[in-house]
Amino acid sequence: MDLLHYTFFQHALLGSLLASIVCGMVGTYIVTRRLVFISGGITHASFGGIGLGLYAGISPIFSAALFSVLSAFGIEWLSKRRDMREDSAIAVFWTFGMALGIIFTFLSAGFAPDLSAFLFGNILTITRTDIGMLFLLAVILSLFFICFLKTILYIAFDREFARSRGLPVTLLEYVMMLFIALTIVACLRMVGIVLVISLLTVPQMTANLFTYSFKKIIWLSIGIGYIGCLGGLFISYYLNVPSGASIIFFSILIYGVCKLIKTLAG
Repeated sequence: MDLLHYTFFQHALLGSLLASIVCGMVGTYIVTRRLVFISGGITHASFGGIGLGLYAGISPIFSAALFSVLSAFGIEWLSKRRDMREDSAIAVFWTFGMALGIIFTFLSAGFAPDLSAFLFGNILTITRTDIGMLFLLAVILSLFFICFLKTILYIAFDREFARSRGLPVTLLEYVMMLFIALTIVACLRMVGIVLVISLLTVPQMTANLFTYSFKKIIWLSIGIGYIGCLGGLFISYYLNVPSGASIIFFSILIYGVCKLIKTLAG
């Protein structure tokens, strides 16, 4: 195929694979712990970091990463307090980040040409820097999951049992919140703020139709996520539509077909 000769398409293929790996691992934890709403809050809070980056003239991805991590830690800390409900803590950071992002974007000098890419994503524009960030995150996450998989399983399914075993539950929860925030930011250029949470949940939901094993869900969701990215990539290229929406559309299409097959087979 002639497409494979283009550098931007090669970057998109590699970026899709790496994103599928990090989302496969982190997304499985999110779905198992039922942290989808928290992840949505972190995703939208990251817009505040993008606005700050544009206003300050620094890399929006760097500022979004910093803002997302701080927001993730803030949500985790507030949700543990008895005087604050978890959904209220999420709403505070969700709305604060969006408001801050809008304010600083409008205060930024000149026009912000990349803003739509952050909101809706464009996998065909990812750079070597984006790929390098995804690769580094994939390596660190893989090593972390290999070393602490059993502990992660305990925390994901039964926090109190993990605590009774003397495991550092609180520390590992904060570490996982760190990884969730970084994964979200690393995938912003691919699918954007509006849709990134789907990349962390839809492949896992599809994998969960066929297995309840934590390890198998990780492997299956990586494969399903990559197929979704490839399908969305081709749809985006040939129909000239936004890649982020195309990836999520194709991923949900896969889920719908698998759900139908599972229903008919059952």
